[in-house]
Amino acid sequence: MSPKQKRLLTRIIVALVIFFAIIALEETGALHAAFGSPGDVYAEFALFLIPYLIAGYDVIASAFRNLFRGHALDEDFLMTVATFGAFALVLFPHTEPHMAEGAAVMLFFQVGELFQSYAVDKSRKSIADMMDIAPEFANVMEEGKLKQVDPFELAPDDEFIVMPGERIPLDGIILTGDSQIDTAALTGESVPRTARPGDEVISGCVNLTGKLTVRATKPFEDSTVSRILELVENAAEKKARTENFITRFARVYTPIVVGVAAVLAIVPPLLLGGDWADWVLRGLTFLVVSCPCALVISVPLSFFGGIGGASRLGILVKGSNYLEALGSTETVVFDKTGTLTDGTFAVTELACAPGVTEAELVATAAAAEAFSTHPIAQSVRAYGDAMANGERPAANAAPLAERVRDVREVSGQGVEAVVDGRGVLVGNGKLMTAHGVPFQATDAAGTVLYVAADGAFLGTIVIADTIKPTAARAIADLHAAGVKKTVMLTGDRTDVAASVAARLGIDEVHAELLPQDKVAEVEKLLAATERDTRGKGKLAFVGDGINDAPVLTRADIGIAMGAMGSDAAIEAADIVLMNDNPDDITKAIDVARRTMRIVWQNIIFALGIKFAVLILAAFGIANMWMAVFADVGVAVIAILNAMRAMNVSRYEKR
Repeated sequence: MSPKQKRLLTRIIVALVIFFAIIALEETGALHAAFGSPGDVYAEFALFLIPYLIAGYDVIASAFRNLFRGHALDEDFLMTVATFGAFALVLFPHTEPHMAEGAAVMLFFQVGELFQSYAVDKSRKSIADMMDIAPEFANVMEEGKLKQVDPFELAPDDEFIVMPGERIPLDGIILTGDSQIDTAALTGESVPRTARPGDEVISGCVNLTGKLTVRATKPFEDSTVSRILELVENAAEKKARTENFITRFARVYTPIVVGVAAVLAIVPPLLLGGDWADWVLRGLTFLVVSCPCALVISVPLSFFGGIGGASRLGILVKGSNYLEALGSTETVVFDKTGTLTDGTFAVTELACAPGVTEAELVATAAAAEAFSTHPIAQSVRAYGDAMANGERPAANAAPLAERVRDVREVSGQGVEAVVDGRGVLVGNGKLMTAHGVPFQATDAAGTVLYVAADGAFLGTIVIADTIKPTAARAIADLHAAGVKKTVMLTGDRTDVAASVAARLGIDEVHAELLPQDKVAEVEKLLAATERDTRGKGKLAFVGDGINDAPVLTRADIGIAMGAMGSDAAIEAADIVLMNDNPDDITKAIDVARRTMRIVWQNIIFALGIKFAVLILAAFGIANMWMAVFADVGVAVIAILNAMRAMNVSRYEKR
């Protein structure tokens, strides 16, 4: 609790103690015994004025300040007028005094303000935790000594040192050192990651165990931490339609109800000859009930809580308008490479000829590809190294320079080499045909390498982009969450795209697309979604590459894979998944829908209670105590309900 909140709480407690002490004096008849009649009424007036002013002097001051600035019709003004009126009823002879109700309205209004302040601070803390990721310094070596400098002073290719317990100041690549990296503040991932030389690290993460020397790859202003802070700072500026509606509603609603309260207090006594005190009390009660606190506080707070809760999961939402739109998502469109797949080639399938072992097949191909820089060759070598370090060692462990000679790359076909004295071919069917090698063709999805030695076919190695471990679960969860259609758009070959889509359970796939083709497909899907849902459903596109930026911008909601995604994609997106985990899409939609449910619960509850009590107040049935509940009580309940949007503990356990 902040110092300001503590001071307000202290004032409320003191005022409540005095308030109930006066009530006790009144109930025991001590005031009447001491002052007689009507002196006891004026004594009550003076005594109740003490807790009233202790609790609400700042509200009264704010009301008068706003009055002179031309912003009179706010909740402070309504509370001040209503409570002044309740105390002023003492001027009407033969009228039951209402000073206790006047003091109670101010007291409980301040209780509501305290709840509001605490709830906003609690929600802000989720985002403030994100703001704390900004590093204060970077360590650099100067003349053999470690010196702390401002991260802004470093440029790409500059080297800096990160000691255990310090935040990484800039994005970079580890040159020396091994450590565990805590990425929880950025990605929501609770398990630390292992970092070794050659690994990329991002700014804002905490180095836990070892000393690291890092080479910067970006200036601080373009680093991950700077982009995150900018997104968080700008999120509050983009309001949801519901939030904007409530703001406009309050601007129109408040003057109307003030006018109705004035008419209710003045017109009946003038035209019908009614009792002035009775109708003024009705007008004041109407005024207290009409205060739109519950709406103007709880609705923005719900969105703020939803955004703050999402940030704890490593999901950055750029504004409540995007959170609202995400809650209506009916169609989710995915890019393939880097979104549903890792974007890296790997061996996915082996098929050996009779009498040939997998170890022999891979070792022969890896040796022939030993000096190639092609990504496919690197994938074969990596798989060979993994097998050599596992239970099935490669056949020959002699140095490659001694084993491999006469390497020749054949453009568009593959590699020819002499390995361990045998003529080895590794490539596609054209290479096998050119050398007259009979081989068993396959239609496996991916890049197919046929391997032969001395004219004999050894087998087949299939290289493909590996699917992310959580991708299949993400698609299943989206369907379970009520998403009507999932679509994959990719520039990859049709057979590869169809294989990936089938394995993941994606409803529709479009392959061999150029970037402009993806935009055209999204346009068609947008039109179909609008037609099928009568304009109520939204389309979300999930991508990570620079060529996805136009599609991210065109979709109703653009979702970027942020940790490894391109700057252009993150800039164009409305929501950023810092953990690059497709399963976080379902979490984001779930948070959005839950937030919207809370928003509408508060709107319906607040308006329902208020309109009911307003009608009762107009007919003189509702008293000032009912008005206190309809205003402050409803506001407190709505605030407590709004605070539920911050709770994302059930998602953190998944």
